Amino acid sequence: MNKNFIYLFIIFIIALSLSASSQTTQNNTSGSNTSIAGGYTSSSSSTYESGSSVNTTTNSTNNAYSGDTRVASMATAPSMSAYSQDLCVVGYSGGLSTFGVGISGGSYTRDENCERIKLSKVLNDLGMKVAAVSILCQDARVFESMMHSGTPCPYLGKIGSEANAEWLKYDKLRPDYNLYIQNLKIIEDKRKEDEAKKEVK
Repeated sequence: MNKNFIYLFIIFIIALSLSASSQTTQNNTSGSNTSIAGGYTSSSSSTYESGSSVNTTTNSTNNAYSGDTRVASMATAPSMSAYSQDLCVVGYSGGLSTFGVGISGGSYTRDENCERIKLSKVLNDLGMKVAAVSILCQDARVFESMMHSGTPCPYLGKIGSEANAEWLKYDKLRPDYNLYIQNLKIIEDKRKEDEAKKEVK
């Protein structure tokens, strides 16, 4: 597992533990956001010109739940950009906001396929065509396609049929070895099936 992912996971666990122990409360007492909890009493009195008066007293209790007033911290994931640069990396980032703490981070990971292509182009520009093909042949897909096209990848300076003979001899060195073994099994099973049909006839 990539070390950067491990570091981000550890930070995530720390953030959760901090948020569990924090009890941050925000109270707002202005405007229409005022929460009234408990009982309150309002009184009004009116006096008329004739001398009579009316006194009104109202008792009311309001126990409305004001909700969770904790506010999560802001965490903004950084921009990990590699554009307009001659780099073979892929950026990734992430952020986490919880009550009381917010964290974010990012890193880069190598793109090995991109590196092969760039190295191959440089070698080809220098006139090292066999070396340029050899570095591309480190990819199992390229190796298999070269075999299917009848132009096997170079082997220790050997090319063509000589290289093919060496790859057959040292097949475990092939980058597509697992797929190669699977294909051999399919071919062998098909050959046995054909032989069985011939015997029946």
